[in-house]
Amino acid sequence: MSLPKFILGDNTEFPNAIYVIHTEFPRFIINLENDEVEWFEDFDAEDQKELESETENAIKLASDFYDNEVAQYED
Repeated sequence: MSLPKFILGDNTEFPNAIYVIHTEFPRFIINLENDEVEWFEDFDAEDQKELESETENAIKLASDFYDNEVAQYED
């Protein structure tokens, strides 16, 4: 199965939360309500440096994806 890089998600148990799921390495879910990130990867010390540099960019891309999706709904 081919997945998009980002997927929007929500849940009625958390009505204010807006989730963006990042399906490529490093895989994570970010809650845009509070910027909390849950990782689906196990990282070792060697990965830590790469993770730090990629995290900021991946989270910005997730936020940009959400903004673009919302703009399309508004049209």
